[in-house]
Amino acid sequence: MKAVVRWEGEAAFSGETASGHVVRMDGPAESGGRDSGPRPTELVLLGMGGCTSFDVVHILRKGRHDIRGCTAQIDADRAAEDPKVFVRIHIHFVVTGRNLSEAAVERAIRLSAEKYCSVSIMLEKTAEITHSFEVVDGD
Repeated sequence: MKAVVRWEGEAAFSGETASGHVVRMDGPAESGGRDSGPRPTELVLLGMGGCTSFDVVHILRKGRHDIRGCTAQIDADRAAEDPKVFVRIHIHFVVTGRNLSEAAVERAIRLSAEKYCSVSIMLEKTAEITHSFEVVDGD
């Protein structure tokens, strides 16, 4: 896997993935930025949320569960001192579908956290990661 990050001036950078997607990153005004894009650490949280959500949806669909939606709400704390790594991350899943069992959703979240989500597994080296979920019946 490869990526390229280019300085765009001030505190702005553009990142291009090997698949050709471009993301603009920027800092806040107090760091010389213009707040024109997400912070790199915000992208890490989004990456984790995307990775684990992909797993949960994939596992439930593979199990032929009638999943209609999945939202991951992420709340995180960083260390007070540099390097300001993540020290606590909580992910709350809201999974919508028809006749979804809580046991199936819980299993999918556990499998993602323990086996499949490489981003979560990397971040658990510095952060306590917890999960919660709710199942909503419907579309």
